[in-house]
Amino acid sequence: MFKLITNSLRKRAKVILILLPIILVSDQLWAKSSKLLILGDSLSAGYGLTQAQSWVSLLQDAWQKSDITVVNAAISGETTDGALARLPRLLTQHAPSHIYVELGGNDGLQGHSVTKMRDNLRQIVKLSQESGATVILQEMQIPTNYGRRYTELFTKAYGTVASERDVTLLPFFLADIALNDELMQSDGIHPNAKAQPMIAKSMQAALGPLIN
Repeated sequence: MFKLITNSLRKRAKVILILLPIILVSDQLWAKSSKLLILGDSLSAGYGLTQAQSWVSLLQDAWQKSDITVVNAAISGETTDGALARLPRLLTQHAPSHIYVELGGNDGLQGHSVTKMRDNLRQIVKLSQESGATVILQEMQIPTNYGRRYTELFTKAYGTVASERDVTLLPFFLADIALNDELMQSDGIHPNAKAQPMIAKSMQAALGPLIN
């Protein structure tokens, strides 16, 4: 009788040892239950800065102990055309639960068709939603020297897409920073290292509640 009980306990112990790694891996996956994909351009890629200085890297550090994983897929010079072409692979590779779309600035600076840009954004949001991800759209702005009509149509495109696809639209995240020369690089387009912690803090406050 004692031998039977001992054998039974040994079998149970083996089962526990086999299942323990699976349980631990499952707990780790659960702990990082939300994955935020940053789909953006140089403003999110950290143009002119070291990787550690960029606001996305600072946001990753701030959320290191949270249940949010941040994947930065931003590329300097990216347009909505390029992002749309890359998106299917990114969705398959990372399977994000949330996508932050910060695009269009280069389309505007290059004088691309606002209609084409809007259609690209609409398709980016649509594909992201069909993958099961929640989309957060960042409104972008361009210098006023592109003409009043063009700049108004450009900004309006974001509200149109957000309304049509029922996604959250964040106000332009550099509205105050872009007007302060001390926070901008010499090109007048990209925020400098001093501005990055400010952006990270504001984005953490804006994105955190939407993800959690």
